[in-house]
Amino acid sequence: MEQDSSDNKRGLWKLSVDKSSCVFENGAGLVLTSPDGLTLEYALRFGFKATNNEVEWEVLIAGLTIANHLQVQKLEVSSDSKLVVGLVSEEYEAKEESMVKYLAHVQNLKSAFQVFRVLKVPRAENVKAD
Repeated sequence: MEQDSSDNKRGLWKLSVDKSSCVFENGAGLVLTSPDGLTLEYALRFGFKATNNEVEWEVLIAGLTIANHLQVQKLEVSSDSKLVVGLVSEEYEAKEESMVKYLAHVQNLKSAFQVFRVLKVPRAENVKAD
């Protein structure tokens, strides 16, 4: 599935996701950047009560869905959520029922991409998505 890193970088889209710290309650932001630098920015507002972790999952799912609709083949996701990145990269095991369900949904969505990477970034580097 994955080839050498120079081939993988060609056509690589980048997705930054983060829950919103100030725009709205239960909100999030995502930034999707094409290989040639076109940037799509989204602010999301959820009409339901959600924990911080649930919002992190919801914005990731929204970003993956958008990327899939745009027929993106190679995607690198950046998030400052240690939990979400750890679960998606299989460093952690999902134990709570809600986390198991979110993880299964993301695993299903990520199968649409030829190349898929998820990176944990410091909160200070994830400002644009916030």
